[in-house]
Formats: sequence, structure tokens, C-alpha cells
Amino acid sequence: MIKIKEAVIVEGKYDKIKLSSIIDAVIIVTNGFGIFKDTEKLELIRYYAKKSGIIILTDSDSAGRKIRGYIKGAVKEGSIRNVYIPDIFGKEKRKRTASAEGKLGVEGIDVQTIISAFAKAGITSSESALPHDITNITLYELGLSGGKNSSTLRKKLQSSLGLPSLLSTGALIEVLNTMMTADELKEKVMESEGRTNDI
Repeated sequence: MIKIKEAVIVEGKYDKIKLSSIIDAVIIVTNGFGIFKDTEKLELIRYYAKKSGIIILTDSDSAGRKIRGYIKGAVKEGSIRNVYIPDIFGKEKRKRTASAEGKLGVEGIDVQTIISAFAKAGITSSESALPHDITNITLYELGLSGGKNSSTLRKKLQSSLGLPSLLSTGALIEVLNTMMTADELKEKVMESEGRTNDI
């Protein structure tokens, strides 16, 4: 398992499933050309580019190149690294027919080839000091989910951290775990609410 501090951008959910077995990182799905209209997702990508950097890993076909080019053009600040998979012709197992260009996408490439593609881009495991200890229970205990004012508190926190306002709870947990520990989140919430240490 390769531990990567940057967020990795892929095209589809099956690409994310494939990568999740290879790398330990935040993986953001563009939903193909859906990224062209998804302003919140683009905002999240820009956030990661500035905070930890992003790695773009799209298919090697023309659609993949178009998505990669769009993201690179839309992200004005921060770090962008590119990982390219080679042109391998074939058909993904779950599909009835091959893609228009006949090339395998990220989901269809074998694990070793993907690892090699990361290595060619100079990307190897990076140490992460954060324990990833923020969970749904953490948010609940801090009043950020499951309570009457949870939505308001969450939006206030997201605003103070420079995060997009329309994040799902799962996406918020994922982002927070790249930024801080559960204890640091607790301090941040109390600070923003003017609370004492009574949680």
C-alpha cells in the first residue's frame, strides 16, 4: 500500500475502487465530464491543490486527456502532479464492449502497471503523521452531526477552514483527517463556538 499525502483525482468510481486497494490517499472522482459542471467538486480539488497538492490520474484516451487538461486549467494555485498510464488495448471485465478507442482505463490496468506509473512520476510512499481518527462518532460528539444545529455548526467550521460549504459528511470526514487529529478538531470547534473544554 502506497501512502500518498496528495489527493488523487480519477474519472470514475471503479477507478477509485481499484486505486483504494493500491494507495492510501484521498481519492476524488470527477464522474467523467461531470467535473465540467460540478463547481463544488472543483472547489474541493482547488482546496487540495493548495493544501497538500493533487495528483491527476485519468485514462489514456482522448476523454481522459480532456479531463486532465480541464483540471490543470481550472486549478490556478498549488501543486499538480500527473501520473500517466500507458496505452494498453483491451476491454474491462465489467463492460460488454471495449471503449471507443479500445484502450483500458485505470480500472482495467493491472496493479503492477499502476504502481510503476506512480514510480515513474516520482511518487512513492510519504509518511503521514496524522492518525485518521476523526469518524462519524467524532462529529456526533462535537455536535456537528445528528443535532438540531449540526448543519449550521458544520457550515461554520467549513467556512473557518476554507472548505466548500456543500460537502457530504463522508467527504468532510475525509478532508478533516488530512488536516488535523480528532483532538485538534475538538479544539477548533470549541474555539469557534466560544465553548469551554466540556465536551
